[in-house]
Amino acid sequence: MSFPRIAMLSPISWRTPPRHYGPWELVVSNLTGALVERGVDVTLFATADSITRAKLASVCPRPYSEDAGLDAKAWECLHIAHCFERAGEFDLIHNHFDFLPLSYSGLVKTPVLTTIHGFSSPRILPVYRKYNQLTHFVAISEADRAPELNYAATIHHGIRMEDFTFSSSPDDDGPLLFFGRIHPDKGAADAIAVAQQTGRRLILAGIVQDAAYFEKEVAPHLDGERIQYLGSVGRERRSELLGSAAALLHLIHFEEPFGLSVIEAMACGTPVIAHARGSMRELIQDGVNGFLVGSMPEAVAAVEAAPRLDRGAIRASVEAKFSVARMADDYLRVYEKIVHNNSQITHQTES
Repeated sequence: MSFPRIAMLSPISWRTPPRHYGPWELVVSNLTGALVERGVDVTLFATADSITRAKLASVCPRPYSEDAGLDAKAWECLHIAHCFERAGEFDLIHNHFDFLPLSYSGLVKTPVLTTIHGFSSPRILPVYRKYNQLTHFVAISEADRAPELNYAATIHHGIRMEDFTFSSSPDDDGPLLFFGRIHPDKGAADAIAVAQQTGRRLILAGIVQDAAYFEKEVAPHLDGERIQYLGSVGRERRSELLGSAAALLHLIHFEEPFGLSVIEAMACGTPVIAHARGSMRELIQDGVNGFLVGSMPEAVAAVEAAPRLDRGAIRASVEAKFSVARMADDYLRVYEKIVHNNSQITHQTES
């Protein structure tokens, strides 16, 4: 079977794959690896320290979020230009870099597919609207589709199941877990309140994205025993933390586009208790692999009910719907359709 030649444009805020935090870069790494396993010719445009089995193309030496001496905008411009200057070598450019590369898309003949990893602000929508007919978009959940845009598909993220060890039961007195950015959107303070109301231990892990929120809502409750903050943890500890938890608390205050930590926890057999916002209804089957709640009392009740869920069935739900193999197959179907349609248009134009 002949596969298209793919230029995979990754962000450069973090390494691909990330050392600890970097969800977009993690998705790119997972997808790239699965495509290479299928024999697809992939060139990964990422930081020079990235690790991949694909061909690596880089101009930025390190992630700018790890080196304050690198100007983010300068290296973003160089990075994106590097990919588009080589556009003629590829059948398709797969953009994971948000909206900025769209402004290059009209300058090349190679079709551009953009995975929209969520909208950081409504203010960026004019860029997507301008290139709505010229390029192609993939949504990462039905909940995150903008009604004014056309989409080639909705493709949920997939994870490498082998990276997450199944735990048939949490540790004795297994803690509750908050795993994500320390930011009001993610509900760290809500997780602390639920832990206090249920008398359960709580571990928080993730980067501090809002320092004022951390100092006001999180730090005063940290005692190193009942409520602990570990900072951002790498892949080595992620599976251990997720698998040893009694439940993951994902009490979000925004319309979550996807939520990788949700399926990662469930891959370990750990149920997820989440506010029913954004994509959560697409990831969580209420009463099967977690609970969808609408209030703090419901979250407290869900903590008490969590041990009754079948952790084997929780992992099976991820294997069935959120594997990296399924994600790669979904993208290959979109690639082939776009490349085929583009070749038809090119042939008609030349005729």
